Amino acid sequence: MAPDVAARPTRAEMRMAAREQSRSQRRDAARAATRTALLRVALPSMAALGVAAAAAITVQGEADQRRAQAAGMVPDRAVTAADNTSARDAAQQALAGNDAPQASRADAREPLAGAQPAVAADPGSTDPAEAEAAEAPQQQRPAVSLPVAQHGLGETFGAAGTHWAKRHTGIDFPVDGGTPVMAVTDGTIRTQWNPSYGYMTILKMADGTEAWYCHLRSYKIRKGTVKAGDVIAFVGSSGNSTGPHLHFEIRPANGTGPVDPLPWFLAQGVDPR
Repeated sequence: MAPDVAARPTRAEMRMAAREQSRSQRRDAARAATRTALLRVALPSMAALGVAAAAAITVQGEADQRRAQAAGMVPDRAVTAADNTSARDAAQQALAGNDAPQASRADAREPLAGAQPAVAADPGSTDPAEAEAAEAPQQQRPAVSLPVAQHGLGETFGAAGTHWAKRHTGIDFPVDGGTPVMAVTDGTIRTQWNPSYGYMTILKMADGTEAWYCHLRSYKIRKGTVKAGDVIAFVGSSGNSTGPHLHFEIRPANGTGPVDPLPWFLAQGVDPR
């Protein structure tokens, strides 16, 4: 019996086998090209990372070296690329072995003690006039003040004349109409009208003594608590008056009637003359 003879491939089968071989070769070539491209990208990236890491180590080593030199723990010498590692190790060992507190960046920015500016009373103000005013002692309000700013008296207490039923019951300040009238001391005030005194303001003091302001033009404060020097009214010529002036009286709390205001002022350290 004759041996089996292998069947020869047909032309179609040969063409198909050639195409499969060509596809396989192209796939292998594409994979090889991809691997080459990836290596070309990865290798420079790894090199760049290595350079960055080396630079960071160099900077850290230089910083450690400078800190150690500032503390006097290592000799002052230039740090080069060749001895970055040794300088960093020496600085770290010196810092680790020193228990004293190290100077921080905030400490380095502190100005010298002799160069610090004077502290103003108001930290947000740089005006020298404001600082001087804040440092100056505050002026205390006087316990007793004049009823008007101008010194000088007209008619005095007890004077005789046709303008009064008996005698003059106060002292007159010959000032212009509209002049501010002030509280002579702390107290409470009330206002009223009198045919002889005209528009009046009565200031009652803590001990019951009353100060009468007469012939006023108008009031600034009609009632309430006031302090010495507060403006309470304005000079006029209301009531039985021959012209603008302030008629001022002092009446003790015992009800004995008006007394001479001049000794009262002088006893308080104020001279209206």
